[in-house]
Amino acid sequence: MGGMFPSGMMARGTAGPPRRFDEYYRCYPVAMLPGPERENVNHGGKVIMPPSALDKLTRLHITYPMLFELINGAKDIMTHAGVLEFIADEGKIYLPFWMMQTLSLEPGDLLRILSTDLPSGQFIKLQAQSTTFLDISDPKAVLENAFRNFACLTRGDIFTFAYNDTVYEMAVLETKPDIAQKGAIGVLETDLEVDFAPPVGYEEPKRVSGTSTPRSMTGGLTAGGVLHNSGTMAQAINYASIAPTSDSAASGAKAVSSNFLLGGQKLNARKGSKAPTPKASTPVQGASTNPPPPVIRRTNGPQPLRLPPGKLFFGYEVKPVRKSGENKENEDETKPKFQGQGQTLRAGTKRKGADGGAEMKDKGKEAEKKDTPAAVGGGQKSGGGGRTLRDTLK
Repeated sequence: MGGMFPSGMMARGTAGPPRRFDEYYRCYPVAMLPGPERENVNHGGKVIMPPSALDKLTRLHITYPMLFELINGAKDIMTHAGVLEFIADEGKIYLPFWMMQTLSLEPGDLLRILSTDLPSGQFIKLQAQSTTFLDISDPKAVLENAFRNFACLTRGDIFTFAYNDTVYEMAVLETKPDIAQKGAIGVLETDLEVDFAPPVGYEEPKRVSGTSTPRSMTGGLTAGGVLHNSGTMAQAINYASIAPTSDSAASGAKAVSSNFLLGGQKLNARKGSKAPTPKASTPVQGASTNPPPPVIRRTNGPQPLRLPPGKLFFGYEVKPVRKSGENKENEDETKPKFQGQGQTLRAGTKRKGADGGAEMKDKGKEAEKKDTPAAVGGGQKSGGGGRTLRDTLK
């Protein structure tokens, strides 16, 4: 067998480490690529290589996805990218503009390209470089659409993507898994968990408190300290004047609910009363002669409770709702059982007998008046001689 094959061929056939694609190209931004403008390539993570690179990759049996290390040897900077097409001129490679900035490259600089393998990503942490990223209503959907133009991402990259005619910059802070300390992961056909750091320049909103916070005091006090009456929420919002049970709130509510808040004049005024004659006023240039409208003050009534954002107030009185049965029972209990003045039977009988006796006495007196000769006792003063009772007995 040894005589049939040369020693050189036997050496090539032996198992060894796979060969890598390793070439040098002159790099240029995608904007300098002949043809129409391709914005998706400029805001993506894939490069455009010459056709000869495809032939060499095929001979090396490098299959999809084809991932590469881009190394700027002059400044020792490296990143990773995929390939989109093989239509560039020979000896040239076209990169997105953000990738040239990451590698600190100028158009025409020499760039080394090496084929590599990267693990599928599981986690990535991003940081927006501007607070305008917070204006996006659904950042998850926007990033999912933007990642379609990327094959891999490297820790430390600041890539760009376009949305609604606005270009956003995003920095890669962390990637998992981190194999061989490269900090690069593949984002094709994988479920990627994304986390966000606060954008550059973002500041947490400061909470402004309208009331003084009770301070903790020492000296045998319970946990929490003592509440200061002068700094409570109720006094800060003047709850005493807007409470439903306060006198000022009741009077103010009555005034507000009234249809007539001003003084009126009677139509049937007395004839003698005369209204005061208005005094003539000298018009002044630039001033109105009309009297100012009356100012109606409605600050005594219940005022709306307006608090700053993020503040709540739980000081209103709680009045439980009574059921219908409970209301009737309470009304029955409050009603008086007996009204008026009472009378006894004994007192009524005596009073009735007394009244009857008085009537009988009155009748007897009237009868005596009729029977007495007082009416006749005056004598008969007629023309004939009258006789008395004494004469008759004789």
